[in-house]
Amino acid sequence: MAASEGRQEEGRNESRDCILEPLSLPERPGGVSVVEGCPSVPCIFCEEYSPVSEQNHLLKHMIIEHKLVIADVKLIADFKRYILHWKKRFSEHPITDFCCVIRTNSEAPLEEQDNYFLLCDALPEDRALREKLQQQRLREVLEQQHRERYDTDFCGICMFCDKEFTGNRSVLLNHMANDHAFNIGLPDNIVNCKEFLDVLQKKLDSLQCLYCEKIFRDKNTLKDHMRKKQHRKINAKNREYDKFYVINYLEFGKSWEEVQSEDDRELLDNQEEDWSGWEEHPVCAVCLFCEKQTDTTEKLYVHMEEAHGFDLLKIKSDCGLNFYQQVKLVNFVRREVHQCRCYSCQNKFQFKKELTRHMEETKHIPLLPARSVWDQPQYYFPTYENDTLLCTLSDSEDELAAGQRKEDVPVISEDMSNVEALKRNSVLNQLLREGRSNGEP
Repeated sequence: MAASEGRQEEGRNESRDCILEPLSLPERPGGVSVVEGCPSVPCIFCEEYSPVSEQNHLLKHMIIEHKLVIADVKLIADFKRYILHWKKRFSEHPITDFCCVIRTNSEAPLEEQDNYFLLCDALPEDRALREKLQQQRLREVLEQQHRERYDTDFCGICMFCDKEFTGNRSVLLNHMANDHAFNIGLPDNIVNCKEFLDVLQKKLDSLQCLYCEKIFRDKNTLKDHMRKKQHRKINAKNREYDKFYVINYLEFGKSWEEVQSEDDRELLDNQEEDWSGWEEHPVCAVCLFCEKQTDTTEKLYVHMEEAHGFDLLKIKSDCGLNFYQQVKLVNFVRREVHQCRCYSCQNKFQFKKELTRHMEETKHIPLLPARSVWDQPQYYFPTYENDTLLCTLSDSEDELAAGQRKEDVPVISEDMSNVEALKRNSVLNQLLREGRSNGEP
């Protein structure tokens, strides 16, 4: 009996001691491989640690305690790897082999003088390290962008109508751009899209406008504000969003604003270039209702009028459409035809040819719906990115003349020094009194 109990106890001990996963031998104390696994960043000189998010705390510590100043920290692509590299190097060689020495209070007595050490990219090793970290980060970002571009398992909810979208991220982003006029950029220009949308959603949940970043008392007030003020966009000056756009990773030490300003300067510098050898590609304008293409928009207008009974120039003249209203009308028609839906009777068809035949037989093509249906902000966005017809629209001569007449109207200011007298004698009050005396309501 005792032997049996002994064997059972031995079996329990063996079950407790069994190895269920691979083990790792301990690394050398203080080794880089140990520190890399830590979520915090170590001080280069001592055992002080700071979370990655509290980078400034660690920089302050190294300045005060160790007299080390790191130049252009914002240009370091991976701060943790940068620190680990120099922690190893400073353990092998004295700091003066790498850093410039800055002496403060040089005219004071020796005991009051301080030596600070500057670590910057003037040192070839530091410059090479920063460029290497930039390249590593760029590779990681492009790999992440590639995964997101072809990911079909994305799932997200619209921030404005709470609809759920699955498949590729572009489905949700295009929905918000087309249906809610909220455009954060082309999907292929964005990286870490899920995190980006979570950041924006968190701001909306805290009742903060995404553009002006003001806080509102309730959700309905916030929605009205963003709609009326056309604040359905993000604040481009907010550096928090930079990490979600690939352009900010492309060039070492440059943000999207610097890259953009360089492109603008290059255009200005090249204004004097000789363009005599320029050969313009022929226009390829596509009909609104069929696959017909022409090399000029004038021919396209003639085709649409003769083949489909749609006279865009006459519609523009009769309705007094300005440039932006023409854009919205064209995009509206494009979208309805693309969805095989008659914009006059709302009947849907399986094929585009069936729709065109229906609209021609019923003469629904010239029967546009009420202006309120198509004159909406969502139709500012082109249905087709390469729609040449949009590039050739122009304001009418009558509208330009009307604009000129408005400019010729003189504006006479009133003296604001005496507000009460202004209220009694204002032009508006005079007009109201005259209207009452004439029996007008």
